[in-house]
Amino acid sequence: MSVFPKILLRPEVEKYLKEGFINKEVLTSSGQQEVERKFETLLRHLSHPPSFTTVRVNTHLTSVQYVKNLLLDELLKQFNGLSVPILQHPDLQDILLIPVIGPRKNIKKQQCEAVVGSQCGNAVLRGAQVFAPGIVSASKFMKAGDIVSVYSDIKGKCKKGAKEFDGSKIFLGNGISQVSRNELFSGLPELKGIGIRMTEPIYLSPSFDSVLPNYLFLQNLPSAVVAHVLNPQPGEKILDLCAAPGGKTTHIATLMHDQGEVIALDKTFNKIEKVKQNAFLLGLNSIRAFCFDGTKALKHEMVEDSEGKPPFLPESFDRILLDAPCSGLGQRPNMACTWTLKEVTSYLPLQRKLFSVAVQLLKPGGVLVYSTCTITLAENEEQVAWALKSFPCLQLQPQEPQIGGEGMMGAGLSFEQLKWLQRFDPSVVPLPDTDTNALRETRIEDMIGLANKDCIGFFIAKFIKCKNSEEQDP
Repeated sequence: MSVFPKILLRPEVEKYLKEGFINKEVLTSSGQQEVERKFETLLRHLSHPPSFTTVRVNTHLTSVQYVKNLLLDELLKQFNGLSVPILQHPDLQDILLIPVIGPRKNIKKQQCEAVVGSQCGNAVLRGAQVFAPGIVSASKFMKAGDIVSVYSDIKGKCKKGAKEFDGSKIFLGNGISQVSRNELFSGLPELKGIGIRMTEPIYLSPSFDSVLPNYLFLQNLPSAVVAHVLNPQPGEKILDLCAAPGGKTTHIATLMHDQGEVIALDKTFNKIEKVKQNAFLLGLNSIRAFCFDGTKALKHEMVEDSEGKPPFLPESFDRILLDAPCSGLGQRPNMACTWTLKEVTSYLPLQRKLFSVAVQLLKPGGVLVYSTCTITLAENEEQVAWALKSFPCLQLQPQEPQIGGEGMMGAGLSFEQLKWLQRFDPSVVPLPDTDTNALRETRIEDMIGLANKDCIGFFIAKFIKCKNSEEQDP
């Protein structure tokens, strides 16, 4: 059920996306009307949250069943006794799925209002509380303890400190203010911590703020698929070329039983510190994280021993993950993207630079996994077609587990090649309308099927580097 308008994009960006989705290959297969309907459906899905919250259990320190039992108790507390099932994914044994309840109707809007920035609003729709820095405006009479209706300023037009706002805003639900308007906008140092505790959100999802931080990692379902597709083995040397914030890095180390070496790179200091922090929290010792630009990670000649630090010599790694910087247009919920077309398309050259470095750093016989959290043809299937043409040593591989749909036509790839890709496209299922009665009546297999489809937009490709020319396709 659609309760929000479709994602708001600049006209040139929507046109660019539409041209990618409604290309000649797709039109020949499906027809104009069906393709346009599917594209509009996708834009509507992007503004809504996925139908499940996904958490990865840190199996390095604990068991899935133990965490599941702890979480059941935690949810009963958070949801005031409301019982919500927790499902273990049958193909991803370290993943737990928690259904999102909503959209919830008949929530009474209050006279006292607060407006939050769009990013804060997106987080609220996935279970977060409203933190004070995210509040842009509040009614002039708002006091601590007031019941407040919370709205998202999707166009970013509300002025900080405004007493009222009549622009485009989306109702997110009600909460109890933890601070007064005066405390928020007095001009003193900016408040930290929770500003509004959500009590009646439109979409009811658990909050994971400080919940089992050593045992859990909040992660979108397709992101959790990536490390399983890479299939790291104990004792191997693995490179995560663009690692922050460390979800996939720590997952790789966990799947290796923390035996071997996982090198994590990111060029931003604060982000690489977050990787180190997550590795420490999850008790993983095989991760070595460096603040380093992945495009410069290849060492062309043996100069001096850098003690395992970047840059690295060619053919140094058994497996490489390139979770590439991208336009991020698959993220959900996302009610508005203000990016220009130039910004959306700016990642293509960077992705190719990183890809070229990754191929050279990979050992013959090694595995390279390329992934993005975007929906564009250019950053996904077209990059795969470019890579296969540019690097004859690469062969596309089938993936295990195969949970997403096949790749999208339009990049000149064969039907077999498209089947070996994973494109997570939330538009393939209707937006769900989930309440506790519906959950009781729904089969577990159907819930798992919905979780696999109604997730963020995402893309995964898996390659192997041939050992010699005889192994390459003719």
